[in-house]
Amino acid sequence: MPELDYRAFDCDNHYYEARDAFTRHVPKAMQPRCVQWAEVEGRQHHLVGGRLARAVTNPTWDPIAKPGAMYEYFRGNPHGRNPLEMLRDREPLPKEYMDRDARVSRIERQGLEGVWLFPTLGVLYEELLKHDVPAVRTLVEAFNRWLLEDWGFDYKGKIFGAPYLSLADPDFACRELEWALGEGARVVVMRPSAVWTEAGSRSPADALFDPFWARAAEAGVTVVVHAGDSGYSTHGYTGDGFSSSFDNGSNYRPSVKSFLIERAAYDFLITLCYEKLFERHPNLRVASVENGSEFLPDLFRKLDQSVRRMPGYYAEHPGELFRRNVWINPFWEDDVNEVVEMMGADRVIFGSDWPHIEGMPQPLDYLQDVEHFDDSTRRRILRDNGLELNALRPA
Repeated sequence: MPELDYRAFDCDNHYYEARDAFTRHVPKAMQPRCVQWAEVEGRQHHLVGGRLARAVTNPTWDPIAKPGAMYEYFRGNPHGRNPLEMLRDREPLPKEYMDRDARVSRIERQGLEGVWLFPTLGVLYEELLKHDVPAVRTLVEAFNRWLLEDWGFDYKGKIFGAPYLSLADPDFACRELEWALGEGARVVVMRPSAVWTEAGSRSPADALFDPFWARAAEAGVTVVVHAGDSGYSTHGYTGDGFSSSFDNGSNYRPSVKSFLIERAAYDFLITLCYEKLFERHPNLRVASVENGSEFLPDLFRKLDQSVRRMPGYYAEHPGELFRRNVWINPFWEDDVNEVVEMMGADRVIFGSDWPHIEGMPQPLDYLQDVEHFDDSTRRRILRDNGLELNALRPA
């Protein structure tokens, strides 16, 4: 693999939430409508809006499956192992998963310049609360205050924690964005989903949310759309609900559930184009992280079709606006050559998903996937594009 004379910037790292991440700043009277702990069959679980959440089997995290435990599976499972076997090798919870100073040391040992840091559970719970907008507001605000205290939005120039934002209440979204910018946020994160407001569901590109998008564009902050629970149905083919479990009923089997992350991102991103969000806010920067890239060829085909079918609707070709305003973090098992060809090397960003089980065992294991590029292209993907997005670009 190539020797790097620079440090990479990882656009997809994660923390594991502290025990009080969802409760520390939530008023006690609101906790039953937000998140509580409960013991079920001798194990601790979250109640979200009074309902048992089973997104993970152990939200206390200790012991934890090792980073990249599913690496071989996503590489095509060459040894034909049952994925459940891959998750059995667990370890005591490493300090760097919850402690920012320990994480800074690990980042330096991993040869990284810095990382964007995203939630593990924090991108899952809005879906479970979407019919209670005051609870969404309360939990988002409280969660972001915990994040600022425990991780920070710019810690030692190495850790850039991303506040979670929801558009469910447009005025609140603007206030929370303003607060995050005031605290030094370089990046913010939301789930790819339609928006559930008190007046019902809306497209994220609805004019109702233009004040939020206008402020994000004015500040030049990167809005990351990160995989989470987007509420997608499997239409009866298999059980609904977000889960990282590979136990699909009594025996593991393939399922359309594995497509939901990409379906959600595809719908979200193409809707921004169909509804001309980037025409209205040309300085807006949106990064799609941990959503994969296999939807891109069809997305560009659909955008071309809409131009032909609706002459005069767009002021600019939506495919070109997509390439101008959107950055893509492919799954590491995706074909990065295809993404570079479609998006351009300056719109592709590196993210390892470390330390999650479906990520890389070590972030720079990704070098084998980009070693064939010339030095300039490789550096853009591994470092320069991420650093550019990590710096505010005011309009």
